[in-house]
Amino acid sequence: MMDDGHSTAPSQAKNRTWLMGLAGVAIGFVLCGVIAFTVMPSRMIVTKECTLDFENTVAMLEKRVLEHGWVLSGGKAIDMNASLAEHGVTFKPRVKLVKLCKAEYAENVLTTDRHVSCLMPCTMAVWEGDDGKTYLSEMNMGLMARLFGGNIRRIMGGKVAREESQILNGLLKD
Repeated sequence: MMDDGHSTAPSQAKNRTWLMGLAGVAIGFVLCGVIAFTVMPSRMIVTKECTLDFENTVAMLEKRVLEHGWVLSGGKAIDMNASLAEHGVTFKPRVKLVKLCKAEYAENVLTTDRHVSCLMPCTMAVWEGDDGKTYLSEMNMGLMARLFGGNIRRIMGGKVAREESQILNGLLKD
């Protein structure tokens, strides 16, 4: 059998194509990682301007939480400024945390996924911006739930996200 020099060219071209394909996949993974790393933090927490002033936003939020069958952990919003002051820290812009829970949803999630108890109860922060406006920040439950999947996705991404949206209806600017 004689080597005519033609058998190595197709083999080298095939190897080069294979290596280029692997390089493309590797570059794709790196780009997806970079995009996720830069975009995800800004999507994990949702912040919107409120339609009411600070005190009225907190009062209305507490009222709506109870109206929708949820409970306020601790019975009322946590005044972060007062809490900091107890430790000698004076912080001027007001910040209050509204921690809400619905026992049946918590039980359902904790039955299958106790590791997410660190995200419970759901917390919404009402705060004053340096511009004097009132804002509300919360975890993006829909996105968080998709990342976890399973029962967390069904409960937190479904029922919890829908009811939180109803509670906040009209309190936030678009």
